[in-house]
Amino acid sequence: MPVISMEAGNLPGASAELDLVRRALARDGNAFRAIMQTHNRRLYRIARSVVRNNGEAEDVLQEAYLRAFAHLDTFRGESSLATWLSRIVINEALARLRKKRRASAAAMTLVQDAEIIPFPNQRNDDPERTMAQRQILQLIEQATDHLPDLYRTVFVARVIEGLSVEETASLLAIRRETVKTRLHRARNLVRRQLDDQIGPVMLDAFPFAGRRCERLTSNVMQQLGFSS
Repeated sequence: MPVISMEAGNLPGASAELDLVRRALARDGNAFRAIMQTHNRRLYRIARSVVRNNGEAEDVLQEAYLRAFAHLDTFRGESSLATWLSRIVINEALARLRKKRRASAAAMTLVQDAEIIPFPNQRNDDPERTMAQRQILQLIEQATDHLPDLYRTVFVARVIEGLSVEETASLLAIRRETVKTRLHRARNLVRRQLDDQIGPVMLDAFPFAGRRCERLTSNVMQQLGFSS
């Protein structure tokens, strides 16, 4: 089994993370499942902040997990597992965008048409959202989607996901000052009245739990050779 560094021992939960990685490297199915169920929500939000499409974000996340698990022996613990996985998700999402931009005009038209297709199994009575919050959450998602690319990922990381300036800078490989500047500009682009409503409901924006979380986890587990 590959040797995993203990240099991150001062990070919160580092010992537990390293133990989880060791178990996954030993082909412990429960370890793979625990990793995905722990990080699905954050990683889905990050993927969606780049590709701005529910279905594509789920595809990105699935491919990113498979890539990460195939190279799990390279995880050394210098950063948290969440940060390591987030970087892989961002790279996968950006690669998908670059591929789309190289596509023909006809292919791009098909992609744009697909943007309006509802997410599979997303019903009006989705128990993951309350009726009182739904309209506000839609406004939050729409306002976020319309942010320029440079600002949107920072906005999602800092405001929606609650990462610190340092964590966001590390995640996106940019300077702390750049994080602050982009976040400031992003906030200015979001309507003032919406900004007042972000606090109490932001944790429920872009949900990725319940059936969707379990479906993606099961798909990845099957591709890893484990029974669902």
